[in-house]
Amino acid sequence: MANHVSALKRARQSLVRRDRKRATRSKVRNLIKKVAVACEAGDAEQAQTALKTAVPAIYKAAGKGVWHANKASRKVSRLTRQVNAVSA
Repeated sequence: MANHVSALKRARQSLVRRDRKRATRSKVRNLIKKVAVACEAGDAEQAQTALKTAVPAIYKAAGKGVWHANKASRKVSRLTRQVNAVSA
């Protein structure tokens, strides 16, 4: 364990950040799962609404540094293709 005041503070901050990132990551994963489940069920309308809520959350996670920007774009692209395939 750290002994310097600054190192102790850094350790506390990293624990707080870890909890925040975990919550964001979990929320985004659940939203992505909703899109996937709607696509598997073949429900185009529900898939569209789930995608509309998932996309901003994914980009917000990228903005916060939880995900890399390229990963966020890749996820959105793949989800959109999935939803479009169901809609067609």
